[in-house]
Amino acid sequence: MYKNLKAEMARRGVMVKDIAELLNVRRSTVSDKINGKFRFYYDEALKIKKEFFPDLDLEYLFASDGSKGKTA
Repeated sequence: MYKNLKAEMARRGVMVKDIAELLNVRRSTVSDKINGKFRFYYDEALKIKKEFFPDLDLEYLFASDGSKGKTA
């Protein structure tokens, strides 16, 4: 799971549906990725960072907390 990403989404009011629309995927796909079931690809992570979190480091946002998910 990407706890930093989840925390920053909550702080800034970014919803799973917002990321899903940006990436042109289903909400469940984004939810699965955030929860570590699947990984974010680099281009997806970069797109999310640029659109919603331009002031934060990619490494910070997508740091894995040790669960199944891999860092971007």
